[in-house]
Amino acid sequence: MPPRVVVYTTHSCPYCVRAVRLLASKNIAFEQVDITADAEMRRWLAETTGRHTVPQVFINGTPIGGCDDLVDLDRSGQLDRLLADTP
Repeated sequence: MPPRVVVYTTHSCPYCVRAVRLLASKNIAFEQVDITADAEMRRWLAETTGRHTVPQVFINGTPIGGCDDLVDLDRSGQLDRLLADTP
């Protein structure tokens, strides 16, 4: 079963664009949720992740962080393991 990847973004965020491009380059299906005008979703995201920045990336329901965290996981090879099909 493929992993469930969700990326919370805003429409004017260059880091969001970078994170989305990185995930797209991995040929992994992901859901992009634009929270630009959704104060309630922003509040939930901050409570859930402890962060007030976007993007915020979740893999199989686990928050893995923002763009820099995603890039670091990719460079270390851990992102490919997280994105591998799950049993």
